[in-house]
Amino acid sequence: MAKMKAALAAVLVMEKEGVTQAFGVPGAAINPLYAQLRERQTIAHVLARHVEGASHMAEGYTRAKAGNIGVCIGTSGPAGTDMITGLYSAGADSIPILCITGQAPRARLHKEDFQAVDIASIAKPVTKWATTVLEPAQVPRAFQQAFHLMRSGRPGPVLIDLPFDVMMAEIEFDIDTYEPLAVYKPTASRKQIDKALEMLNASERPLIVAGGGIINADASDLLVEFAEIAGIPVIPTLMGWGTIPDDHPLMAGMCGLQTSHRYGNATMLASDFVLGIGNRWANRHTGSPEVYCKGRKFIHVDIEPTQIGRVFAPDYGIVSDAKAALTLFVEAAREWKAAGKLRDRSDWAAECQGRKRDVKYLRKTNYDSVPMKPQRVYQCMNNAFGKDVTYVSTIGLSQIAGAQFLHIYGPRRWINCGQAGPLGWTVPAALGVRAADPTRKIVALSGDYDFQFMLEELAVGAQFKLPYIHMVVNNSYLGLIRQSQRGFGMDYCVQLAFDNINTPSDEAAHGYGVDHIKVVEGLGCKAIRVQRQEEIAPAIRQAEAWMEQFQVPVVIEVLLEQVTNIAMGTEIDNVMEFEDLAADKADAPTAIAASMLD
Repeated sequence: MAKMKAALAAVLVMEKEGVTQAFGVPGAAINPLYAQLRERQTIAHVLARHVEGASHMAEGYTRAKAGNIGVCIGTSGPAGTDMITGLYSAGADSIPILCITGQAPRARLHKEDFQAVDIASIAKPVTKWATTVLEPAQVPRAFQQAFHLMRSGRPGPVLIDLPFDVMMAEIEFDIDTYEPLAVYKPTASRKQIDKALEMLNASERPLIVAGGGIINADASDLLVEFAEIAGIPVIPTLMGWGTIPDDHPLMAGMCGLQTSHRYGNATMLASDFVLGIGNRWANRHTGSPEVYCKGRKFIHVDIEPTQIGRVFAPDYGIVSDAKAALTLFVEAAREWKAAGKLRDRSDWAAECQGRKRDVKYLRKTNYDSVPMKPQRVYQCMNNAFGKDVTYVSTIGLSQIAGAQFLHIYGPRRWINCGQAGPLGWTVPAALGVRAADPTRKIVALSGDYDFQFMLEELAVGAQFKLPYIHMVVNNSYLGLIRQSQRGFGMDYCVQLAFDNINTPSDEAAHGYGVDHIKVVEGLGCKAIRVQRQEEIAPAIRQAEAWMEQFQVPVVIEVLLEQVTNIAMGTEIDNVMEFEDLAADKADAPTAIAASMLD
């Protein structure tokens, strides 16, 4: 046993739990913890420009590599409330991050002290656990419990709030005998898997829906192996994109109202049986259960018991970690196949693959118009970045079109904020991914509004040498909201374009409002503006050279036509295709009015 400050015990536990990286913003109430981080020099720290940005960096760090847990640190009061969006984002997508906040001394709680707020109560709805530690001797056990909870069952975030005097107090603690608590993961039984295979075998046109839980469980290889043994096509969700490579013959496309492929929706509608693994039947994937479920049976495998039946009642539910279930599915499928019990699915798989090649199910990308259409930008990105790229994105028409037109070839190659979708997530998340992996090819994707939300975090990339490429598709609009306003016959408060009184660094940017090139350069990074498709590949080569030379983020801004409607709809059988909308030279309200007649 040794006497030590409680703040040191917290740092020692984090070390034992495998933490080597933190993101945060120091402040008076959290300085005792920072003093121990400085003393130990075992956990690297990246200084964010905004505490919300630090929380998104922690999430990107976790998502980048199996086993990672990102840590975000802030002071009392507004630092904690700034983290709430990050906690919501992580919790919604089952991503473990640990947020640590400082707090006023215990004697000052509930006395309206400066920057004293009950952050644990505020954070409870968006975390697995949120606690203010009131006894110094409980600090090491609170951190031990935090890591246990983050890793057990459905992963998720935790917030630990530490009063100043609690951190400063001396406690007895023996770190040498400390061991992390055993992680709990529910596991399917072989009986359940055999029953699932019996139901699957009775179907004619089965599909596997692969969710983000498979990626969280690091089980993508098992998914592909099971699909290949059983010969069953796979439809990944947006969070499960990359569980099976896009060019795999059993990858049947994505299904949904927005981030989907025409052939994916058509295949879902043609199916009669769905085995969902590690997914939550998100509404952007399903649309209404009445349409999505009609004519097909469902099995749902999920780590969270309360997720089974939450959106609709499956015909059979299995509570299990995705890796545990897929291990048994592979084992059972091999035995069934060796015994000649598995049905031949080659005709059905060929039918699904045929849709991917059928021109009527493909969306046009080869536009030559200037300003550019986004479809052509993504075609150029596919050609220029290759298969080993990792994309980072959050929300908006940029993300929706990206999911429709980009290609992903492996797990953790599409790092996307799915359920919460906070604007501004992309820049800090990409920095977190880079901090987790110094060698990976990282490309962030933003519309201009997402990009402007947390633009200041680019300075973090410059200061800490965290290089990546950021593609900004600039239409000077809140494009997704503008498109949704069509249902109200308006184009209101969504236009970002204005005449910038300062001369733009490129005259082509007149009327687009913010001069992103000047702002990015002012933050210590490099930037390029392009207008034509033939300029994109050279710009990417230049960006790669600058990253190598300067070790900073490089922004490539692509000027888009201001109005392009991206395919989406209210049901998976009623997706409106808008890619041929001729709005190049029309003013925005006229173009929108015309599109409503499409």
